[in-house]
Amino acid sequence: MCHLDGWLKALQHLLRTGFRVLLDVLRLILTTCRSRSAVDAENLFMRKQLALFQERKSKPRRADDSTRWLMSFLSRWFDWRNALVVVKPETLIRWHRKGFRLFWRRKSQPGRPRLPKDLQALIRQMAAENSTWGEERIANELKLKLGIRVSPRTVGKYLAQGPRRMPDPGQRWLAFVRNHAQAIVACDFLVVVTARFRILYVFVLMELGRRRILHVNVTDHPSADWTQQQLREALPGDHPFRFLIHDRDSIFSQPLDQGVAAMGVRVLRTPPQAPQANSVCERLVGTIRRECLDFLIPLGQRHLKDILNRWVRHYNHGRVHMSLGPGIPVPIHPLPLQTEHRHQLPPGHRVWPQGGAGWTTS
Repeated sequence: MCHLDGWLKALQHLLRTGFRVLLDVLRLILTTCRSRSAVDAENLFMRKQLALFQERKSKPRRADDSTRWLMSFLSRWFDWRNALVVVKPETLIRWHRKGFRLFWRRKSQPGRPRLPKDLQALIRQMAAENSTWGEERIANELKLKLGIRVSPRTVGKYLAQGPRRMPDPGQRWLAFVRNHAQAIVACDFLVVVTARFRILYVFVLMELGRRRILHVNVTDHPSADWTQQQLREALPGDHPFRFLIHDRDSIFSQPLDQGVAAMGVRVLRTPPQAPQANSVCERLVGTIRRECLDFLIPLGQRHLKDILNRWVRHYNHGRVHMSLGPGIPVPIHPLPLQTEHRHQLPPGHRVWPQGGAGWTTS
């Protein structure tokens, strides 16, 4: 609203100035049609009035934009230095310079045109996700892989406009998780209340690389021994995983961590009060609640376990994950048929539900 009021005031000022300039131009045209003696007599009359004005030492009214423009325009037709008494000669010269600056500012386009908004965002994203890249590396990446020719100095200009973290001499936690995602599993507990107000605990274990749920189970009395047994069942002897992320709950005791280490898996405990360190598993817990548990009330432990097993099959084999590209944790084999027209199915095929694993064609 304030921006609109300012724009309206500027428009009103421009219209008022243009109207006054038009009136002055009309007066000038009428003056040229008069005789020379009448114009000289009027000039002498105006000078006498101005002399009286100066003798009384009255402060003149501040000139507006139309008066400044007209005085600057008329100064080229006569010796204005002897006739100028309202303002100082330096003031009139400053008006001239101001007019030239406005004229050339309108005529010229300063600097090179700015890059498109999406390309600016891409440059900042590349710099944020690759802390060791400089402006020349980003420019080369854009040129060789995307065919976008951008000067390194231009890249540096847009990097300086936005906040950028200085590269950490040690590896950041996010970089570690991304680099070793295929070898990391994460686990967590969530609480579910049954129809009889009985509290049950759900244990979930997932693979970070493909977002695949490896194991899920339900109990009413979670303990370190029970949790360690779940990890033994989910991680067989020939598993490819090297790290396990869990929080600092008392269930994850030191003997449990030692048993996990005996399986060839290194335990990574999250910092205190830092759920974002296990963000992928925390998001999985939220997904289970939003897409499954918020739509029903389990009757008991057996009912809850059956519901979760069905939903896990859908999650692993049918649910599309945007973080995978998009993709599905367990890849589809064979791949869907490629049609000539992207909005039509191949001839002789139809879509039908495939249990809890989504949809398929046949």
